[in-house]
Amino acid sequence: MPTALVTGVAGFIGSHLVDTLLNRGYDVRGVDNFVTGHDQNLKPFRDVENFSFHEADVRDADTMADVTTGVDYVFHQAADSSVPRSIDDPITTSDVNCTGTATIIDAARKADVDTVVVASSAAVYGSTEQFPKVESMTEQPESPYALSKYYTEKLALQASDLYDIDTAALRYFNIFGPRQDPNGDYAAVIPKFISLLLDGERPVIYGDGEQSRDFTFIDNAVQANILAAERDVTGEAFNVGCGSRITINELVDTLNDLLDTDIDPIYDDPRPGDVRHSHADISKAGELLGYDPDVGFADGLEATIPYYRRR
Repeated sequence: MPTALVTGVAGFIGSHLVDTLLNRGYDVRGVDNFVTGHDQNLKPFRDVENFSFHEADVRDADTMADVTTGVDYVFHQAADSSVPRSIDDPITTSDVNCTGTATIIDAARKADVDTVVVASSAAVYGSTEQFPKVESMTEQPESPYALSKYYTEKLALQASDLYDIDTAALRYFNIFGPRQDPNGDYAAVIPKFISLLLDGERPVIYGDGEQSRDFTFIDNAVQANILAAERDVTGEAFNVGCGSRITINELVDTLNDLLDTDIDPIYDDPRPGDVRHSHADISKAGELLGYDPDVGFADGLEATIPYYRRR
């Protein structure tokens, strides 16, 4: 079976990707520096024979060269993935996301890796009024994070022209699910809101709450990654979403129903760099990859909540 390298393996998406790859019989190597990843996410794999872990930074060229040797597929998930944090600290975000991606791609092409799949973001589209977002649209990144993801995917896709390597970039639309970190100022909205409501606290909505997102359960993102690696497609960017929009107000209402709570949110000023609406056209991924999201928004929330109850 193939050998895969997963960067950001102790993170939310990376650890779920390992679950599926191991179940498919892959040998899996994981890399993480634990800046945002968590060791507890690796506990299910620590004693698995065909999994190995390397604590390292993706900007470490020597280590990336070592761990990439003999690898068939690279799933590059490691990133500084917060819009507000990128505005507070654009240097770190740019360095981790841009230099890290360049280092991974350079190691992969020298190791004769078959395919590199990189994590991009719907943030590259910006706040354009066209919906749904289609991959052929002109990108308009509006934050240092979005700009770093724009560079990440362009660097990866360019590599398919310059080197003997297949590449794909996945533009994630608000991925959510178990293991997503609910803590800190930069936490994603779904795990943060679930945790606050479970504690009887009011969640904060930045803006009027009518901003919308294409919330996408983690299993769908994992499916897209594996299809992008295993299908004979290269040099392409793909939206990874469900093709629907949910407002933040609707999210709070749905969570209150599922949690049997009745807690009103607090409204605060909009945050700079946040896009107003996000909605994916997923037809390209369907046609070229066979991508078909298995889990919808409500079912995904129901599958996610028990994890945070246990926490």
